[in-house]
Amino acid sequence: MLRFAAIGIDHGHIFDHIKGLIAAGCEFAGYCPKTTAPGVLAAIEADYPGAPKVDRETLFADPTIDIICIAAIPSDRAGLAVRAMEAGKDVMTDKPGVTTFDQLDEVRRTAERTGRIFSVCFTERHSVRSAVKAGQLVREGAIGKVVQTMGMGPHRLQLATRSDWFFDPDRFGGIIVDIASHQIDQFLFYTGSDTAEVVASTIGNFAMPDRPRFEDYGDITLRSDKASGFVRVDWYTPDALGTWGDGRLTILGTEGYIELRKYIDISGRPGKDHLFLVNGTTNTHIDCSGEKLIYFEAFAEDVRARTETAMRQAHVYEVCRLSLEAQAKAVRIGNR
Repeated sequence: MLRFAAIGIDHGHIFDHIKGLIAAGCEFAGYCPKTTAPGVLAAIEADYPGAPKVDRETLFADPTIDIICIAAIPSDRAGLAVRAMEAGKDVMTDKPGVTTFDQLDEVRRTAERTGRIFSVCFTERHSVRSAVKAGQLVREGAIGKVVQTMGMGPHRLQLATRSDWFFDPDRFGGIIVDIASHQIDQFLFYTGSDTAEVVASTIGNFAMPDRPRFEDYGDITLRSDKASGFVRVDWYTPDALGTWGDGRLTILGTEGYIELRKYIDISGRPGKDHLFLVNGTTNTHIDCSGEKLIYFEAFAEDVRARTETAMRQAHVYEVCRLSLEAQAKAVRIGNR
């Protein structure tokens, strides 16, 4: 049985890692309780009372631990990942896996030198059942050749719960690196693109003049040799919405399209994971709530077999590169 530990529990996405790996048959060996998010720590204590709290250096040094999961402050994730790989562990980190080009270079060099896996769990694809179903439909040719994706990543600010680092772009990486990496991952995946270019990108602060360095809006136009893509992310989700964000993805093909309403169908069907498929023979809604999540089992098998079935390493690096490039070249608008 593979054993994993959590180091860096500053974001709630760590629960996706823990739940997913346990469901894949792995053992939760413990976690480092150091955090800037007391609510996350309290939830882990409540949900996993039997999991031991262990100093992170002890976890790195434990030869029985195979995997380190990381959801630390974004700017700290790459350093922890490098430390884990040098200790002989494979890594599953929350997005963004890196916040600078230097970090990306160091992570890449370390993974190549040690032979360890550096995987970023893009939860908006890996932990969303409708996104898994969409991948299956695209592979089956349900909408023909994919030529464009349009991904929307709105989020609720929840100001009272945010730590100071959340408003510091040097620590969270900027809104494109922090959030839009999800949509960049989806663009490459659904269009079957190995690489792409950033045609244009924008960042802005429209709603928080009292925090001038914060970014509450971002967009990107992407282009590959196979398709084009548009991404919009923001921190404007209203309180009246029944979830943290109305995340959507539209996948346009030559013979139809798929729309995902991942977390809510506003004023419509209850629950989440709604998929709409329209092509030459079908115009239907598919409830994907029973779809199996496949990333975590595939990742565990990759750790055992030293394969790349969950996600190619080159794909991870390309998502990171495009996120960093889009952030770096973005034109800033709004409050300055």
